[in-house]
Amino acid sequence: MKWIALVTFGLPLLAALCFSAFVRLAPVDPARWHVTLADHPASIKPNDATAYAEGGDLAAPILPDRPEAVLERLAAIALAEPRSRLIAGTPAEGRITLMQRSALWGMPDFITAEARATPQGTRLEIWSRARFGFSDFGTNRARLERWIAGLRG
Repeated sequence: MKWIALVTFGLPLLAALCFSAFVRLAPVDPARWHVTLADHPASIKPNDATAYAEGGDLAAPILPDRPEAVLERLAAIALAEPRSRLIAGTPAEGRITLMQRSALWGMPDFITAEARATPQGTRLEIWSRARFGFSDFGTNRARLERWIAGLRG
């Protein structure tokens, strides 16, 4: 009877704990995620979301501030949310990459944002993508919509 309980409950629990430890402890290589958006067109994966000038899931916003100021505001909005941190880049560089983890499993999503001056204002392009899995139930798109609304706010 003990073996049946161990196999029925213990092994699945152990597998869940190992998965959780792997997701939370897997090393993060900033060079892998801090990429130029021009080299990475919109993805067709359902766990990616983009705000690009052309071909993105959302239209890239045009904002009246300088590129550095736009990225500073975006970083402030992002870092005010739980489980977020800056992993690479600076607003002065014109590109930042952030990581935000999910609440339950700690699954990391990586968000790269670039700001460029245009005659109309500063264009902000963003790519939000999951490191693991294939579906994120719309989390990345909702994040972009929320952050862009905060910038326009």
